[in-house]
Parts: sequence; structure tokens; C-alpha cells
Amino acid sequence: MSSVRLARPRRFLLASAALSSFVAADLSAALAQQAREPLPPVEVSPAQSRKRAKPVGREAQSARRAAVRRPAAASTAPQPVVPAAVAQTPLNTNVVAESASRLGLTVREIPATVEVISAQTMREQGYRTVSDVAQGAVGVTSGDNPAEPSAFSMRGFTNSQINTLYNGIKIGPQNMTSRITDTANLEAVEFLKGPASLISGEGAAGGSINFVTKQPHTGAIRNEADFSSDSLNSFRAHYGSGGSTNVEGLDYRFDISRSSLNGFADDTNTKTLDVSGQLNYRISDSLKIWGAIEYREDRGKAYWGAPLVPVAFSGSHATAGIVSGTYVSNFNGSNLGPITIDDRTFNTNYNVLDNRNVAQEVWLRGGFELKLAPDLTLKSQAYGYGAERSWFNNEVEAFNSATNTVDRSRFYVAHSQRLVGNITDLTWDANIAGFDNRLVTTLSSSYLDFVRPGAANFPGDSVSLVDPDRGFYGLLTTKQQTARIDNEALSFEDRLKLTRSFALVGGLRVEHIGLDRNSTDQNGLENANFPFSKSWAPVTGRIGYTWEAIPGLTFFSQYATGADISANNIFLLAPTQPLDLTTARTYETGVKHLLWDNRAEWSFSAYDILRKNVYAAAGGMQLNIAGRQESKGVELAASVRPIEPLRLWGNIAYVDARYADYNFAGGSFSGNTPPNVPRVVANAGASYRFLTSWPVELGIVGRHVGDRYNTDANTVTLNAYTVGDVYAFVDIPKTVFAAVDQARLTFRVRNFTDKRYAIWGDPFYPDQILLGAPRTYEISAAFKW
Repeated sequence: MSSVRLARPRRFLLASAALSSFVAADLSAALAQQAREPLPPVEVSPAQSRKRAKPVGREAQSARRAAVRRPAAASTAPQPVVPAAVAQTPLNTNVVAESASRLGLTVREIPATVEVISAQTMREQGYRTVSDVAQGAVGVTSGDNPAEPSAFSMRGFTNSQINTLYNGIKIGPQNMTSRITDTANLEAVEFLKGPASLISGEGAAGGSINFVTKQPHTGAIRNEADFSSDSLNSFRAHYGSGGSTNVEGLDYRFDISRSSLNGFADDTNTKTLDVSGQLNYRISDSLKIWGAIEYREDRGKAYWGAPLVPVAFSGSHATAGIVSGTYVSNFNGSNLGPITIDDRTFNTNYNVLDNRNVAQEVWLRGGFELKLAPDLTLKSQAYGYGAERSWFNNEVEAFNSATNTVDRSRFYVAHSQRLVGNITDLTWDANIAGFDNRLVTTLSSSYLDFVRPGAANFPGDSVSLVDPDRGFYGLLTTKQQTARIDNEALSFEDRLKLTRSFALVGGLRVEHIGLDRNSTDQNGLENANFPFSKSWAPVTGRIGYTWEAIPGLTFFSQYATGADISANNIFLLAPTQPLDLTTARTYETGVKHLLWDNRAEWSFSAYDILRKNVYAAAGGMQLNIAGRQESKGVELAASVRPIEPLRLWGNIAYVDARYADYNFAGGSFSGNTPPNVPRVVANAGASYRFLTSWPVELGIVGRHVGDRYNTDANTVTLNAYTVGDVYAFVDIPKTVFAAVDQARLTFRVRNFTDKRYAIWGDPFYPDQILLGAPRTYEISAAFKW
């Protein structure tokens, strides 16, 4: 694989040049006939609802001739959206991903790679947390690192280079604010690949991931409940209800979920509680108001990984296939030589007995949608968010070759975060020189206050590798850091239909970020160079096209830019660090194809991303300067149902991510791969449904992740692994439970080969590796009525 070199950006767009000749003919014919296809009217609908654009005119005629087309639009009066009315295509490209575009376009109509994992897919594949969801997506990996819960890697970028959004709202850098999140209250998870600052602002060099909570629908009330338990004594329960009330125009949705997820390591557990609700009130055909509230908490006792150990020390207990390479400890300077994971440490927890990892979060959101005129719609939402988080752990586990013990070091940090903001969109459907056009103007603003008390001392000790005396945290003294961040942004996004099949899509975002930082020591005295203030004004955007060459077959290309803070974390930016923005750009081209009467779908994309002025994580909470990061890759996904009972699906992603101009005193990491970035990630699955009186479905899913490194030095390799799950579920007929419309029992075996593997490596803690879970058995039940 190392010899494979992807084409330069200009070659990536050769497809665009080839397409241009065909488009020119199409365009001239369209101009002669003044043929055009208008965008669907904007509808007053629930915030973040999973809806699709409705075609009219010529495409509506095509819809009756081709199954890939959607139903013709209804009258211009806004109609309520019922989620069940949208049939899911094999790759789910007929939904609107509002975190990828504000134009109301479906995934197929956006000139970018967008993937939407629906609640239905989460249930079928047994995705319990958002990390599970990410690992099923194309080219995405995740590790549930306790320092950075739900840490992600995508297209060669990780952590704070990927924006994490909640119902389209960013709350801060992913590596500071993300938490382990159960999927029970989620309607979908959206992945937008590549620089994405146009929609979500600063921090989206590698893309964005959006978590969408379940939404109200108009219609009969539907209830659901599900439960599960596994061989690690984990337990999950969820109840949800939604529909129309007795008050005309008032719809609701309510969900509550509780889980207790036990880890395979000793004394590890995460308990979560998520309560969410939303009311939509349709006052008239042109006005709807809505309000939403969510409370979420998680409380855990954390596992921080297994220490790297010299092969010479472990002897017969050395393992092969988990890690390889050589290592010199960043923590204690020990030269471990060739390293391994000792099999006696697979289930060992080196954390102190009184450790804790806790977060409580509250969301308040509300707004309105008003149709000012048939071609003009105003949407606005205000939001408030509060969070309290804390980590109280032993976080370093470094083997000391001089004493043959494990050196440990404690760390404490807490967050008190408050965020308020507003996002307002004005959508205008117009005709420009005979061409249909949709323009969305967005004004957003937010104010964030962040207080971060942290450890001023770091107690430490040494324990035996096997059966360690875990002890307690010890004396804690604290200091404090604060950050206040103002953010205002004005953005424009536009889609111009030049022909019925060819559209230009683009946008521009002008953003202002103001930062005020302060830092005090344990005595409350300000540290040197504090306080300080800094501001930035990044301008980012996207320009691209989509061309539906034949019904269902769409080609696309785009050029997009992004920006993020060079020091990796705006909350922790120090006055002595360069305060410039990191910039990123991408060239991307690809194809999306829905065919065979909606029974098959595939997509392909190729991209070239360049990020400049990069800060990179090093051991001991330090940062190095890397000049550039280059990422080139291809992604392919497909799903097909050749016969009604059988479904086959798979995806594969290849990325060549490298540093350039990464020089420092004593060496260079130029040409090295960033941490936690595998060259190859692949998923595949198959299921078969036996249509008996008690329908039974059997399925198998496999996942392959290539070699990765745990630091920029690339001396320790997290070896490639392949794992698989098998499952079977039975749908219980309604005659058994007369009051229940649907009942399903599922049995699942995760990692059925009991593969031992490294799932993640934290570059700030390079002396230890997070291991993946061994084989576990799970049984679950789900009911709908």
C-alpha cells in the first residue's frame, strides 16, 4: 500500500472536465427550451426533521416513470412532515442532512460526501453508543478514550479537527466537550466529510459529525420500548412516545433512556441517563413554534489502557498482533526496546480506586418557522446549554524498565460551561435570468463562558505490573483557567439550477471569533502573560456542482475550505503559542447512484485535503509545530437487496495522510502519519430474512481496520485487526401480544472470534494503549405500539 500514490488535486477534477462537455450540450438545449426545474418550496417543518425536498414540474413527470424519483409536490401551503412517509434507500441518501447544507437538499443533491446513519440502522446493527455508530460509517474510526470520550478519526484527521454538533449546534472542541452518548434518544447521526466550516464554523478541518435527537411527528401516537443485557452485566432501557395531541396543531416527542455499560477491565462502568422532549405547535399553515429540552448525564469509572511492556520482560506472556515496534518512554525515559502487551494485563485496571468521570448537561432550545411569502421563509432558534464535567483519575501508566514496575501519575480537571446563542435563516426561492435559484442567508451568534479548574500538583507512585495495589488519588491542589468566546457569523449558501439535471451549489461564511483567556495558580495569582485577548476573522466556503446524468446517477465535485485554531484547542490556547488560524482546503469528486428500482445504491468519492500551520499533540500534554498535513484518499460504499429476503452491504476507505515540513530540534517527522489514522478501513455485512409465521433474520457483520500509530514518531504500531459480529432476531406475531404492533427479540455476539486488538492510542499518553472489548453476548427486546 505504501507505494500507492493518489493523483494530484487537479487530476481529481479531470472527471469534472470530462463532464463539462456533456453538461455544455445539456445546458445549451435547456437554454433553447427555457427548460428549468424549480427547487422544492420551503416547508414549515420541525427543527432538524428528517425530510426530503419535494420535486415539481418536469421532474414530477419523471417520477411517474422512474422509481428513483420522488412523489410530486403538493400545494404550496406547508404540509406537516411525517417521518414514516420517507422510505429509506439502501444508503439512506433520500434524507435531508441539515448539518451538511441549509438548502433543504437531500444527500444525493449535495456536492460532498455525506453519510446519514438512521435510527433504524442503529437498532438493526446494535449500535449502543455514538462510537459504535462511527465505526460502522465509511472510513471512520473511534476509540471511546476516557480523556476524550467519543474520539473520532476521519479522512486523516482526529479529535478537535472534527466538529461535533448537537442538533446542528457546536458547543466547543470535540476533544474537550464530547461525552459517551447512548443512541436510544437519537433519530440519526450525520457525517459530513472534509473541511466543513461553511456550515459549522471553526474546527471542521476534517469534517463534522452531527447528533440529531428524535423529533415530533404529525399523526397517531406511537410508543416504543426496548431493553438489552449482555454477558458483562451491562443493561440498557429506553422508552419513547410521539405524535399528535388533542390540541389541534400540537405534536410532541418524549424519550428517556438509561444504561449501565460495564467494561471488560476490572471495575469499569459507565452509567448514562438521557431525557429529551420537544413540542411543535403549528399555529397556522405559515407559522410554527417549537421548544425542546434535554437533560443528559454520564457517570463512569474509567479504564485508561494497558501499558506498553518490553518483550524481554513479558517473556511467555508477550502477545503478538496487538502492537509492535520499539518505544522510549516519554514519561520516565525508559528504553523499552521491542514492545508488547502482556497478556496478564488484559483485564487490569491501573486507575485509583476513588476515580470518577462525570458529566451533567442541559439543553434548552426553541424557535419558530414563518412563511413570510410563497417564496420567502424565516427560521430562527435560540439555545442555551450548560455542562458540568470532571475527571479525577490516575491517567499515566508507564512501564519503568529500571524497576520493572508501572509508574503512575494522577490528573484532575473540571469544566463549568455555559453557552447561549441564536441561529436565524432566511430562505428565498427566486428566478434569476430564467433559472431557478435558492438562497439561504444565515446569521448566527453565540457567547460561551468556560471555567476550568485543574490539578496544580500530580501525585504519583509505582505499582506492580500484575495485580497492582490501586490505592487512592491522594492530595489534590488546584489552579484555574477561564475562556470567554464570542462568535458571530454571516453565511450565504446558494443553489442555481442551470438545467433540470445540472446545478451549481456554493456558499461563503464570514466569521468573527473573540477569545479572552486568563490563568491563575493555586494561590489565585495570575500567571505570566495573562490575561490576554485575541480575535480571528476566518472566511471559508464551498463551491461545487451536481449533475444527474441519468435518473438516479449523480456526479459531483467540490472545492471547500475550513479553519481551526492552530494550537489544537481554543479553550487552552496559551499566549506564548502562535495564535494564527490553521487553514484547510479540499478538492473532491465522486458519484452517487441509486438504481434497480431502489434496491441497490453505491457511491464513490476521491479527495485531496491540505491543512497548513498545524499543531500536533506530543506526550506529556505538549504540542509540536508541524507545517502541513496532507491527506489523499478514496471511499466506496454499496448496498444491494438482490432478492427480498437478502441484503448485502459494504464499504472501504483508503487514505494516505502525511505530515510535511514537520521539523523540530533534534529531528523531523515529515512524511510520518498522524496518530490513529489507518490507511484502510472496511466494513461488510449480510443478512437473510426467513419469511415464516415467526419471521427470523440472521446477519453477520465484519470490520477491518489497518495499521495505525499512537504518536507522530511512528515507532509504535497498533496492528491491523479484523472483528465480526453475528446476530439473529425474531419478530413475534401480533397474535402473541395483542396490544403490541411490533415485538422483536434479538440475540447478538460481538467480536465472535474473541479477537484481542488495540482500538485507540492517545498521543498525550503514549505509554499505554486502549484495548478493544473481547467476545460478549447480548440479548435485547424491542416493542412498538
